[in-house]
Amino acid sequence: MNKESSGHRSEDSRSEIIPGRQGGSPLRNLRTFSSLKNRDYRFYFIGMIGQWASMSIQIMTNSLLIYRLTGSTVLLGTLAIAQSLPILLFSIYGGLVADRLRKKHVLLVSFGGQAAITLAVALALISGYLSPQNVGSWWVLIATSFLQGSITAFMMPAQRAVIPEIVNRELVTNAVALNTMGQNVLRLLAPASTGFLIDAFGFPAVFLVMSGLYMIGMAFVAFIPLTAKAVTQAGGTLADIREGFRYMWRENIILFILAWSFCGQAAIAIFSRLMPIFADDILKVGAKGMGLWLSVSGAGAIVSSLTFASLSPRRRGFTHVSGSIVMALSIIGFSFNRSWYPSLVLMFFQGLGSTTGRMMGEALLQDYTEAEYRGRVFGIHVMEQGLTGISAFLIALLAAAIGAPMSIGGCATFMILLGIMTLVFNSQYRRLA
Repeated sequence: MNKESSGHRSEDSRSEIIPGRQGGSPLRNLRTFSSLKNRDYRFYFIGMIGQWASMSIQIMTNSLLIYRLTGSTVLLGTLAIAQSLPILLFSIYGGLVADRLRKKHVLLVSFGGQAAITLAVALALISGYLSPQNVGSWWVLIATSFLQGSITAFMMPAQRAVIPEIVNRELVTNAVALNTMGQNVLRLLAPASTGFLIDAFGFPAVFLVMSGLYMIGMAFVAFIPLTAKAVTQAGGTLADIREGFRYMWRENIILFILAWSFCGQAAIAIFSRLMPIFADDILKVGAKGMGLWLSVSGAGAIVSSLTFASLSPRRRGFTHVSGSIVMALSIIGFSFNRSWYPSLVLMFFQGLGSTTGRMMGEALLQDYTEAEYRGRVFGIHVMEQGLTGISAFLIALLAAAIGAPMSIGGCATFMILLGIMTLVFNSQYRRLA
């Protein structure tokens, strides 16, 4: 399916720059921000800021809230699986929807649903129903996490697969890097401010902020033009899904990118879900300390995304694996560290490595996947998040038995061994451009 027949905008339109700034705008001279010269990508990018900010806040808020309501490590894992299970079950259908429907419409409906859910949690907290005094009220967080995971299963494939439809192919890696940079700026700013907001105004204020951010995101996504939808097979939903799996099985590069991306996602999901244990019970730094950890991790992520947004893409296979190894080494160090300042340094490298691995994996998928399968491939990529939630649940059970440091450190060690084996024995992937 070529770009002309699929309803894409012309090359001149897709490379449009801001009117009136053709002269001395620094954006024209910096490769780092090349994709932002595209008007459609600017609307997309600003719209995504609302979603990224809400997700950054939610990562910290939901897990800390349920842990303070119950004090249960097992329920921390249950929360993870409640949000991850629907992603595992529905994201392949979400990928097919991204191929069949206009991605803009999928994003608008998804953002609206997320706004409504976070508003409902805020009202449950304000009314006093969701509180430590109402034993068992934690079910609200489990139920809303399941609903949010269901929406995410349909939102994320469209959110990722739309990028090559609004920027030229040579800018895909740059656009992915800018997306990652935007997410990581918010990872830097949102968690620390969330910790202070929780301590100053309580959890209800945080959920109201998240709902508002989703609605702001909707307003900007509304300005994105309608993009193409792939022409799927005539055999119906199941036939299209089977064809997507057959395509991934035929393409060894796609299959390996997905497999290694899952390893990286699993490691970071396990680490982030169990972080409240380190914040409240091991290093005893509370919400503010946990927020600062996540913000320092965001700083490392920003360094990574800025670096790769500025450079021409090369040796991305090697970088994909190496970044994940750096992340795993930092997780091991953090797990057994008992001092505040070293924990900050380790979180910086954790953010640096995890972002490098995740960003390279997504850019490789964008470049090496044929357009008509892109939604379904990213559906599988998002489905892996569901598997990581199950991994986090199992490791939470293990942590209850042998402790968080040993369980997390053991998983990271296994990942390092897999990464070294890949770099040594898989030369094709190591040299992948």
